[in-house]
Formats: sequence, structure tokens, C-alpha cells
Amino acid sequence: MIASTNAWNRRQVLAGVGLGVYASAVALTPGMAAKVILCAPILLVPLSWSLLTSPTAWLGLFFGCALLTPPLPFSLGDSGPHVALLAACAGLFIGLLRLREWRLRLDALSLSLIGLWMAFAFSLSMAAIYSGLSIAAGSFARVLLFGISVYVFLYVRDGPTRLTPRQSLGAIRWLFLAAALSALFACVDFYFQFPTPAGYEQQFVWLESGVYRRAQGLFYEASTLGNLCAFFLEMIAVALFRPKQGQPVPRTAMLVGGTALAAALVLSYSRASLVNVAVALVVLLWLNRRRVHWQRLTAWTTVFSAGAAGLLAAAFPVFARAAWLRVSAAFEYFSESPNAVLSGRITSWQTLLSFLASHPWHALLGVGYKTLPYSDFIGAKAVGDNTYLTLLVETGLVGLLGVLALNAAILAAAYEASRSRDSVRSFCGTWMFCFWTGQCVQMLSADLLTYWRILPVYFFVLALATRREA
Repeated sequence: MIASTNAWNRRQVLAGVGLGVYASAVALTPGMAAKVILCAPILLVPLSWSLLTSPTAWLGLFFGCALLTPPLPFSLGDSGPHVALLAACAGLFIGLLRLREWRLRLDALSLSLIGLWMAFAFSLSMAAIYSGLSIAAGSFARVLLFGISVYVFLYVRDGPTRLTPRQSLGAIRWLFLAAALSALFACVDFYFQFPTPAGYEQQFVWLESGVYRRAQGLFYEASTLGNLCAFFLEMIAVALFRPKQGQPVPRTAMLVGGTALAAALVLSYSRASLVNVAVALVVLLWLNRRRVHWQRLTAWTTVFSAGAAGLLAAAFPVFARAAWLRVSAAFEYFSESPNAVLSGRITSWQTLLSFLASHPWHALLGVGYKTLPYSDFIGAKAVGDNTYLTLLVETGLVGLLGVLALNAAILAAAYEASRSRDSVRSFCGTWMFCFWTGQCVQMLSADLLTYWRILPVYFFVLALATRREA
């Protein structure tokens, strides 16, 4: 016993001496960059150990990085590289280490996800043929980015992750907190117009007081932020139809976070995301048509609307007025000038349709996934801003049918989950059914499958909704 204690004391002394020598080396090393490099192992070793010993730790790290950190300030692609990719690689490695724990279910949902990803991958040959290897390499990178969402869904639903209902609610609370913080930063960023740390989409608002970058927060473009805000605003709406004990987030937190999310949604200038919210709310009311408490619904809607409107009017009075005029003008002048109201989308759609009309054989195999914005193969570079039409041109009928099959599978699985007796599955299923109905509509004006930093969040919730019954 004494020998064992002495051995343990010797190990402690050696560990202390080693840490002391290490700290001295860091302190004596000249240059801050060199000090940071030397300190990195102190953080990386415990982080790596945590990731390896827990099947879910990498998911928390990935979502935290994806929602709360900007791209790195290096020139690579449209934006800089993102640290969340390292977490995704760690997740893939952990999934391989735990391969024996997988129980893959090949149902309509998983097959449609894998099938669409394979359709994207197959079109890479077309990208190389028509646009060259350089552009095809970029397309390959975007296929891998979409694959992260597929992997997250399969890992959470069929992989080593075995989340209990309590852990699932904890994960939803963490995601809501991260989204609310991201939205709050977007509001602050819009007010102060911080310098962008990496490549960003050039999206501006012209006001009497000047030209301002639309609220993008930590994301590449404003519509990504708007789509994320819509997702969690719809979560709040679904939660308000649930008993208090079944709500994943306390009502006070929903009020505070919902105000930031609503304000960021308006500041993003994403009208399509507003349509997403409207469609989702209509679907939610239809699902609860027999037990709608109109007084409670009206009260909470008034509180959220007043809070968001008050925040906008106090912090951004000129913008709040301009945003309201923009939305009202969209309804007023849509019949007279739909192309202007839709920010030139009709012109882009006409370009793509004219190409298909002149070269109908390209509708079979496409011209290559995500080549249209970077290649002039069709005559000019084009941004389709329509998931369905873009996939038809880029991946052919296979890709178009694939996304339609995926949408149908998600809606069917989410609706089935919404009727489950499991409260967590029912909540997540209702949330996803309402949201993805709005997504199907919003896909008419945006390529939502390219939002690789937030799409895994949606598929994570979908996985919680469609997991096996406990």
C-alpha cells in the first residue's frame, strides 16, 4: 500500500515538474504566434480525449462552431475555410471508430437522402466535361459539404448516438441558445457594420442615411441567417401549443431569444424567409385546428411582435420603416413588375429555361452540380435562385426527382412522428413538418440545400423525430 502511494506521489511530482518546464518554455519563447502554437496541445489533448470518449461531443462542437464562429480570414472558395469542418472530420473519424454500433435503417427517408447525394456526386463528371477540372473540384467540395448534413442525420438516427428524451431536449435548448446568440450578434453587426472577416456576399440596403450591409451575422449571406431565424421562430410557435412541461425551452428564454431572432430575420431583408414562417404558421394552425386557444395565441403573437418591433424601432428606426415599405411594395407592385420585386430572379429563370429549350438533352444528366455560378458553359454565369430549376439544369431529371422525393419523404416521416405518443418525437416531428413545408415553398426562390452550416441543424432535429421508439 505504501509502495503504491509512493509511486503515485512520484507520478504527481513528475507531472508537476513537466508542466512547470513546459510553462517555462512557453514563457521564454519569443513571439506571440509561437506561444500560441506551443499552448495548443494543452487545449487539444483534453478536447481530443472528450471527443473520443463521447459519441455526441463532436456534434456539440460542430454546431457551436457552425452557428457561432465566422469563416477564417483566408481566401478559399466563395468564403474562407471554416473551423466547423474540422469538427465534421472528427465526427467522421469517430463514426468509423464506432462502426460496430451503427444500426442503419434503409427506409424512404435515408434512401432519398443518400440517393440525392449520389445524384450530386454523379453530376461531377458532367462538371469536369463541360466546365473543366478546376470548377469540377469546387463542385466536388460542395458535394462533400452537403454530405455533412446526410452524415449528421444518419449518425444521430442510426449511428452510435443514443440520446434519451432528456438529452434530446437538452440538445434542442443548446441549439436554440446558439441560434439566438448568432441572431443577436447579427443585430449588433448590422448596427455597427463590423468589417467582414472573410468573403461575404455583397448584399446591401440603400437608406436615406447611407448604404448598409444587410444583416448576415456570421454567415456568408443574409438569406442563410434569415432561414435559421425562421426555423427557430417556428420552434417557438410549435412549443406554445404544447403543455408547459413539454416545452424544450423556458418561456422567458423563448421570449428573449425569439425577439432577437425576429429582429435578425427582419434585418436580413429575407422576404422568402418571412414567407417560410407564414406558411409554417398556417400549417401549424391547421394541425392544431381542433384545440387552438386563440386568446393565448393572440397574446403570445402580440408579445413577440411588439418586442421585435420595439427593438427594431428603437435601434434601427430608418431601416424598420424601409423594411416595412419593401414588404408592402412587394404586394402592391408584384403584378406590375414581378422581376423587380423578385430581385431579378425571373430574368435568371428565363436564362436557364431558354438554355434547356435550346439544349433539351442537358435536362437528362445536367451540366454539373454547382457549376452555374462559376462557369459560362450555358452562355453566361447564372445564379438560379430556385432549388428545383437549378437542380434540373445542373443534375438533370435525376437530381430534380431526387429533391422532390426527399421533400416528400421528410414531410411523410415528420407528419408520422408528429402523431407519436413520444413527446420529444411528436414535438420534433411537428416542428419539422411545419418548417419543411415552408422550405418546399422557399425553395422556389433560393437554393436552400447549399446552406451547409445550418442544414445539419435541421437534419439533426429530423433525426430526433424519426429515431426508433424507446
